[in-house]
Amino acid sequence: MAIVVGIKFRTGQKIYYFDPNGIEFKEGDNAVVETARGVEFGKVVFGNKEVKESETVQPLKPVIRKATPKDIEQHEKNLAERERIIGIAVEKVNARNLPMKIVDAEYTFDRAKVIIYFTAESRIDFRELVKELASVFHLRIELRQIYEREDIKLRGALAPCGRPCCCTTFLQDYEKVSIKMAKLQGLSLSPNKISGYCGKLMCCLRYENEYYQETAKKMPKIGSVVTTPEGKGTAVGVDFLRCQVKIRFEGEDGGVEIKNYPLCKLIVDKEQLIDDIKAEIEDEAFSDKEGQD
Repeated sequence: MAIVVGIKFRTGQKIYYFDPNGIEFKEGDNAVVETARGVEFGKVVFGNKEVKESETVQPLKPVIRKATPKDIEQHEKNLAERERIIGIAVEKVNARNLPMKIVDAEYTFDRAKVIIYFTAESRIDFRELVKELASVFHLRIELRQIYEREDIKLRGALAPCGRPCCCTTFLQDYEKVSIKMAKLQGLSLSPNKISGYCGKLMCCLRYENEYYQETAKKMPKIGSVVTTPEGKGTAVGVDFLRCQVKIRFEGEDGGVEIKNYPLCKLIVDKEQLIDDIKAEIEDEAFSDKEGQD
């Protein structure tokens, strides 16, 4: 077992494990740590606790120290400089007419480096821009290209449901979301109905997908013939949440009757189940070609 402290940083929800280095931490504390990017200021999400070593990436980096009042003051000064850095970067980008959009910026805690985040539709040769920015800030400059989802995670936005986007509040990683999930849940396949603010498929399509997959193993395909307490009929609609199936009966006189039945009252042949539903729509607009750090 390993003793760790969980810390996250301003630019994301992901929690990183660090060696507490003999210091007792509790949730809400601030800490100064060394990361691959340099010395950073982080928020403690959970205090010292034991985890399996297999859940960590060894060797764990030790915390430098619990943040002091002076450290907190320095962190606040760094944050206050954010808009100024962005303004200068935007000015230099516009002057060079580069096809890129500056979306965020920050100092590392010790001000050894300035990190500037941008979006662009293609690769950008920004070597001269880096030199010019370095001459302004007299520091190392890191220009980091990010993609649509990372942009929203950094800046924040409201999702179609009216709540803050999941990636800005609790999601630590992006899991694969496919158009098949929307189809299985009976949602409109119109891009503006199932896309998030980032233009990608909404992450929440995955949240209930496991339930729909399990229920689909019992549901009849639309158009299949099933056996009801009143005889055979044709499935014309399914309600996954209520576990009901809408059945169409055709009388000998040509009349039509529609009834709803609980799934447990029906007999469905195995080959008529919708467990093997296939997404017939493959829209490249929804493919995730983004790399994650």
